[in-house]
Order: sequence, then C-alpha cells, then structure tokens
Amino acid sequence: MPNLNDIMEMAELLETKAVFVSPDRCVTVRNRNASCRKCLEACPVEGALELGMNKLEFNSAFCVECGACTTVCPTEALAPTKPIDGDLAEGIASAMEHAGGHAVFACARVSSHGEGNPEKYAEVPCLGRIEECLLLNVAADGAAAITLVDGNCRTCKYRYTSAGTQDTVDSANSLLESWGAAVRVERASEWPDEVRLRDDDTVALGESRRAFFLRGKEKAKEGAKSTVLKALRQGEKIPTLRERLRVAEDGALPHFEAERRPRTLDALDRLGEPCEPELFTRLWGRVEIDADACSGCRMCTVFCPTGALVLSKEKPPVPEASEGEDESAKAQKEREAARGQYLEFSTADCVQCNSCADICLKKCLTVDPVVRTEELMSFEPRLIWIPSMQKNNMLGKGLRGRK
Repeated sequence: MPNLNDIMEMAELLETKAVFVSPDRCVTVRNRNASCRKCLEACPVEGALELGMNKLEFNSAFCVECGACTTVCPTEALAPTKPIDGDLAEGIASAMEHAGGHAVFACARVSSHGEGNPEKYAEVPCLGRIEECLLLNVAADGAAAITLVDGNCRTCKYRYTSAGTQDTVDSANSLLESWGAAVRVERASEWPDEVRLRDDDTVALGESRRAFFLRGKEKAKEGAKSTVLKALRQGEKIPTLRERLRVAEDGALPHFEAERRPRTLDALDRLGEPCEPELFTRLWGRVEIDADACSGCRMCTVFCPTGALVLSKEKPPVPEASEGEDESAKAQKEREAARGQYLEFSTADCVQCNSCADICLKKCLTVDPVVRTEELMSFEPRLIWIPSMQKNNMLGKGLRGRK
C-alpha cells in the first residue's frame, strides 16, 4: 500500500493550481549549480516559487496565476493549467474563425469590461501566459492579424509581467520576420473593431471563452483524479525524484522532450522556408566547444536535459603511424587515445538552458543564442570533436565505470 508521503504527493495533483510542476525537468533540480533562474525573474510576487538545493517548489497561496513563469521556463518544468495549452489553442482557433481570421487574446481585466465579443477572442488571466509556440502556430494557421489586448498594466496586479510579454512579442516577430511571414504580433489597449461587442451580437447563442476554459480545466482535473484513485487502488508507489533521475547506463541523466519546441518548429515549417541564414532567439541555442581547453570529461552530456548534446557512436579515425614510429602496443594505444571522441549536437533539441555551460569545469563550452536556420531545421546532428578523457580525470573514471 502507498505510504503517507505517496498519498500526499497524489493529493497535490487534485488541487486546483495555475501551474503544474515537474521538478525532474528543472535544470537546477538536476544540478544545484545551474545558473537558470528564469522563472524567479519572471514571477511578479515573492514566495510563489522557491528554487535551490535541488528543489523546485510552487506555493499556490502566493501565486497570482499570471503564467509568466511557464512562458520562460526552457525545460517546461512549469506548465500552465489555467488554461492548459491544448484548450487555449482550441479556443483561439474557434475565436479566430468567428473574427474573420483575426486572432485576438485579451487579459481577464480587459475582458471583464464587457466590451469585446467573447466568441471572437481568447481570454487568459494575463498576457504573460502567452508564449511563442502558440503565436507561431496561430500565424501558421493563416491568421490575418494577431493582437494582444491588455489595457493599462500600470495599475494591474500583473503589471510586472508587461516587460516579459513584450519580450515574447519581440521573439515571435523575430521568428516571423526570419521566415518572411507577412503577419506580425501587435499589442493594443483597445479592442479591434471586428472583435468589439455590438448591440446586435447574439453571444448568448455561443459558449463564452470563460466557460470554455473552465470546462477544459474540469476535464483535466477529473483526468488527474481518475489516475490518482487508480494508483491508490492498485497500491502503486510513486517514484521519488532520486529514482526518476537515476543515471542511465551511458552515465547521463534521463532525457525528455520539451513539447513546445517541436510544435514551434512545425509551425515554422508550415510557414515556409527561412529567408535568413542565422537567427537570434531565446528558444534554441548553438553549442561551441574549445577542443584545446576541453578535458574530455563529457559532463556536458551527462546534464543535458533534452539530449541535444550526447556522445556519438561514430568514432574519429585513428591517426596513422608516422614514418619510423615504433609499432609497439604502447604506441598503438597512444594513437588510439589521440583519436579523441565525437559529441553529437542538435540545435532543434537545445532549449538554451545553459546547463552544459554551467557544469563545464574548464569553461570551454558556450551556448550561443544565434543559431543557423539550416541547422535548426535539419534532422542531422552536428559532430563536435573533443579529446579523449584524461586518465587523471576523476569524472572520466566515474563515467567509464558506468558503461
């Protein structure tokens, strides 16, 4: 039977929270020395999030449900539930159809004034909840215009998220421009004419956006409840964080896929071909390693959360013996060691969490926010040569022992 801690963990799943937390995705939980604090920097209130010492904790009592932390988290350790991504995407698709192709998102404060037709826009608690994946997919779906309506943030409890919202708008527009798309994301304090509520609008005939999202939230809650009750009946034990982060045979921590990144790439693919060779972005990164300074410890691959950087199965060629060189077994081993090793790096899987750079003891690895669009849209990883692990490298010995 489950113990008390198991029951408490499962009970937490039934609480109505604006953020669902997956600690094992957090790079700071995986490595306490990781520098990522993006969620704390985006959060407008103190106490809602606590991060450090291999722990990520969310306190719903302090949370104002703006969703800003879920937008900036590179590994999606923080996921929004009010509304969830799927419901928001479904809601804006319906609203865009009613608005003649104009995709409009509005914050709850503006929505409460009752000046917009709820059938023609999608409501979120705060525009800090909006992220690039959603905006790029709306553009790929053929939106004629994309507008975020949020009124006067200076007197709103969410006002500290306004700068983050603008960062998202700028990031999305940069991607749209690099793909030659005509549509751009705009912010406004007034309703677009085609969304403004008119006297002859019969909104009672349709389901309001608020009711739509509440229905989605209840569906998600019922699903979680069913899963928990099933686990309780079967006496299943919930794996601890240590068990979930158990090192694999190759010495690396478990990998996972950040779901929004592939959906964003799919949207870009639907928009067409990129018209710029390089792209400055906060969504992906490009890893470079100074091979002359590298010790070959491969700790960067151990802590990479998404598997963007892994040890390659392809081996570099063994250097040929020079003329007159001793052909002894010792010389052969030295040449074998000199061949080094390959790492495989995939730009599309890199989430720019900087975990690899943080763990690098030699500080020879950098994560560049400027990526090559050809590499981003390619399925082929790039090979990076690094030297073989040094014999006196204790980290290397530990990794070899896990093979």
